[in-house]
Amino acid sequence: MLNIKIEREDLEKRVNNYKSIITKALVILILSTSFLLSQDNYRKGSEYTIDTVTVVGLKNFSDRTVVTYSGLRQGQKIQVPGEEVSAILKKLWNLELFSDVNLYVTNVNNDKISLEINVDELPTLLNYKINGVKKSKAETFEKETELSEGKRLSESFLTNTKNYIENDLKKDGYLNSRVNIVSTPDSIGSNRVNLNINVDKGERIKIKNITFSGNEIFGDFKLKSKLKKTKKKFPLRFWKKSKLIESDYETDKENLISFYKEKGYRDARVEFDTIIINDEKTIDIALNVDEGNKYYFGDINYLGNSSYTDFQLDQILGIKKGDSYNGVLLKERIQDDNPDANDLSNLYQNNGYLFSSVNAVEVSAENDTIDFEIRINEGKLASFNKISVVGNTKTNDNVIYRELRIKPGELYSKDKVVRTIREVGQLGFFDAEQISPDFKNVDPNQGTVDIELGLVESGASQIELQGGYGAGGFIGTVGLAFNNFSTKNIRNRKAWRPLPMGDGQTFAIRLQTSTFYSTRSFSFVEPWFGGRQPVQFSLSLSSTKQYRYDYFTRRADKSQSFEIAGFNVGLAKRLRVPDDYFVLSQSISYQYYNLQNYFTGLFTFGNGESHNIAYNIALSRNNTFTNPIFPVGGSSFTLSARLSPPYSLIRGDDYADIAERPEYQDNSGNPIQAEIDQARYRWLEFYKIKFDGSWYTRLFGKFVLKAQTDFGFLGTYNSNVGNIPFERFYLGGDGMQQYAMDGRETIALRGYENGSLSSRDGSIIYNKFSLELRYPISLKPSASVFALSFLEAGNGFDDFKDYSPFDIKRSAGIGVRVFMPAFGLLGIDFGYGFDSTDFSNTGQASGWQTHFVIGQQF
Repeated sequence: MLNIKIEREDLEKRVNNYKSIITKALVILILSTSFLLSQDNYRKGSEYTIDTVTVVGLKNFSDRTVVTYSGLRQGQKIQVPGEEVSAILKKLWNLELFSDVNLYVTNVNNDKISLEINVDELPTLLNYKINGVKKSKAETFEKETELSEGKRLSESFLTNTKNYIENDLKKDGYLNSRVNIVSTPDSIGSNRVNLNINVDKGERIKIKNITFSGNEIFGDFKLKSKLKKTKKKFPLRFWKKSKLIESDYETDKENLISFYKEKGYRDARVEFDTIIINDEKTIDIALNVDEGNKYYFGDINYLGNSSYTDFQLDQILGIKKGDSYNGVLLKERIQDDNPDANDLSNLYQNNGYLFSSVNAVEVSAENDTIDFEIRINEGKLASFNKISVVGNTKTNDNVIYRELRIKPGELYSKDKVVRTIREVGQLGFFDAEQISPDFKNVDPNQGTVDIELGLVESGASQIELQGGYGAGGFIGTVGLAFNNFSTKNIRNRKAWRPLPMGDGQTFAIRLQTSTFYSTRSFSFVEPWFGGRQPVQFSLSLSSTKQYRYDYFTRRADKSQSFEIAGFNVGLAKRLRVPDDYFVLSQSISYQYYNLQNYFTGLFTFGNGESHNIAYNIALSRNNTFTNPIFPVGGSSFTLSARLSPPYSLIRGDDYADIAERPEYQDNSGNPIQAEIDQARYRWLEFYKIKFDGSWYTRLFGKFVLKAQTDFGFLGTYNSNVGNIPFERFYLGGDGMQQYAMDGRETIALRGYENGSLSSRDGSIIYNKFSLELRYPISLKPSASVFALSFLEAGNGFDDFKDYSPFDIKRSAGIGVRVFMPAFGLLGIDFGYGFDSTDFSNTGQASGWQTHFVIGQQF
């Protein structure tokens, strides 16, 4: 029980409230006798015939309206006073339009009677203003108190409004808040008033001290640590304020008792707690704790289990006789809030027993030992009957149904319902936060249940339009990505709204051009190739051509050019073992490089061509929870390999003596390096191994921790051929893809400039570690926004013998991400690099760097 020392002003306020309640009660009690008789021949309790009915005191209503509503009419028989009169007065009072209602007998003539209804109208609210709080808070007060223009203002309404605002502010820690309501009659009369609601929040009360009494087993420091959100003042604690929030305080007291129960003290309780007001700025909190005795688990017996043996249930319960009593653990092992938890309820729920219930009941508590019975009502096995989806206005039903893990006729499984929500959310076509399974027609007798999946469509297409001046000329970009495309409806004119959509296919095209280069790319993905199995087919084509910049004419020199063209075609299949979260992807890719008089240092030769044929294979697993933009749990990883044929082995040429061959020497017998490199790299020979893993964990509240590790290695089959100058890693910066003419991969590491952690020719091996704490600001379908802070470390190396996983460059910072369906992911990060780069030779820390993110995630 919470005891608070009350000031005199608060006590007077409560007394006045009680007076108001008593007064209203007395008014209702005397309604039936509120007559002032003006005629001597009036006979109390006799029946009369109404002659006339008049109304006095009206300002805005007509007499006819009030008389009609009262039900009184000329010629009506009525007993005065009587139950009918009492009902009429109560009816008028309940309209909440009048502050006072009375009925007068104005004339009695034999058996005829004249009545007068005398009322005082409540004033009408014309304008109002709430002062002293932010606009958003004022709007909340307006909504919760039903404050609006035209509202009839009774004393009780004004009192309730005042009390609500003060109590709400006290919940936020403003214990000294005061509200003063000033009413001003309107200048033109008509019984209308203006209200000024003046709010004085006062200082937010800080907690000066928290003390405990009655605790002998655990010290004050230990108990204070269990009050997660209620902390005393401490100058160095900037991440958690020492304010008193009532709801947080109540939760902390529950956490305190849960801590005791986890340690075996089942009977622990907070006997009473007192808030002592020191002054207008600080309070003390004193808690008296009754720890009780420590208990242990005794015998645990199961009743009602026929599908599973006691031994099987014991393995899941994980509690043995003699263990310290832990009420929290027992509750979790019976039924955890986590749908993926390994508990007894989920055991039954995931295997068809929809109507099952599992309860732990204490059957005896002797001395310090508690015996339990786990009472199980298995119920009848249940099956899914009808499965339906609603709310998909764009996406075709079959695209959704093929992702469902629940099928009509199958045994009910809670796990499959949860998995279905995740799979549909991962499509990216619907608002993942609003996917709701509705259980309908639940029939315990038949053992059936219908599931209706409620969906809310979200934008799935993106557009990129950019224009600007850079590198000596105009640069224009047009990009379109349709993530829910339908190729089969291309010829259907009615389906173009504005494009044929709904089959879950991805179609993207991007064009970029300037004076010096042009790029064109196209990609298409069909997630269910053939329509029967989750086999993804992908196809992409790209072409890029770039000209040298002439520094004298400031124009493109078209006699010096570099061209690259290529394609990638692949298949990805969802596996069933070890589980169906695994996907095996395979593809064949080809790139053609053609250099014409292009001597820039980007390649080791300026004339010639290279061919890159590679087989790509990747094994991935992704079981992140529901929302692909903001996962709150689960993990994802990808282990991939990119392999070219071993051309030197096939040709039987190890290139060991290539420098001595006459065709690669000049007239003086000196080796021509460009010619040698052209021979070695005409057909690119390499293998590339990469790993990317991410883990998501909800820490507390809405905070989510993302842990990530990346690794990449570019190797060669033949040491005489050496590592190719293509396909290398460039570490550092925002990770945004710059010019990828040589097939390079840019790896983000915030806090450092782009590519600054790799040499000029790129790294052949790198590793990176990242921790990111995320908090969602808004997850609405129109725009998802979350803030983040991060710690990162990593480095790139030119040779495997130089590789050291602990020789890393460190950084930290903060950022924000905004995802809008039409534009994709946008973001900004501010990162501080603690180390210098190996290539800057300054010895100074990298310092603060600003990074912009467009269309990707870290």
